[in-house]
Amino acid sequence: MKRIPIINMEVDVVNIASAVKTVSDWSKEKAGRYVCVSNVHMCMEAFDSQSFRSVVNGADMVIPDGKPISIAQKLLGQKQADQVRGQDIMNALCALSGEENLKIGFYGGSSDSVLKQVEGNLKASYPGINITYAYSPPFRALTADEDNEVVATINSSEVDVLFVGIGCPKQEIWMAEHKEKLNCVMLGVGAAFDFIAGNKKHAPRWIQKIGFEWLFRLLSEPKRLWKRYFKHNPRYIWYFMQQWLFKRAFD
Repeated sequence: MKRIPIINMEVDVVNIASAVKTVSDWSKEKAGRYVCVSNVHMCMEAFDSQSFRSVVNGADMVIPDGKPISIAQKLLGQKQADQVRGQDIMNALCALSGEENLKIGFYGGSSDSVLKQVEGNLKASYPGINITYAYSPPFRALTADEDNEVVATINSSEVDVLFVGIGCPKQEIWMAEHKEKLNCVMLGVGAAFDFIAGNKKHAPRWIQKIGFEWLFRLLSEPKRLWKRYFKHNPRYIWYFMQQWLFKRAFD
């Protein structure tokens, strides 16, 4: 895989098929790996924090979930670059679970009831899915003993692919901290559990394709998201334009 820096965040040039195959192949190794699902929010969090930048750039794979990220890759000369939405790769791996006996796990979600709804909806969509672990952690830091128990339970459940949905940047930091402790591939999927449970609405595909999924989400959750988008989006455009113009000047 080829990695392209977008401002200070390194993002792999992949498509949905190659990303799914890579995760599937890694899952057979029974070793800890983690995948970051990148968007403008993550890019600017990495820009603002050197420690978080190290977490993201230290991931085994960083996929371009946000349309502005994949567009940036294209503008930097990667014509084959494609958007790989976290929700899409999650769905593809869940579909693959039954075919290749991938054991799926969930860590995150706002409550146990949400995870039960996620499990029910995924089993209805993918009858062969093999879910061996699901846990919604409390909204506080786990004690050392609690964390050790989580690690032991995930490993004893023989999870191959663990979807982690506790929000950026918390989930990326959690995955990095647990890479050496867990025997599975972790993917940070943000709010995917709420989308699958039906608590949040997906943007229509045509809005996703033109790169305005962020606007749909902003209009859906203005109180929660307006500060994030108005803080990060203008700065992302400003800093990326500097990178793009510098590249054009010296190519």
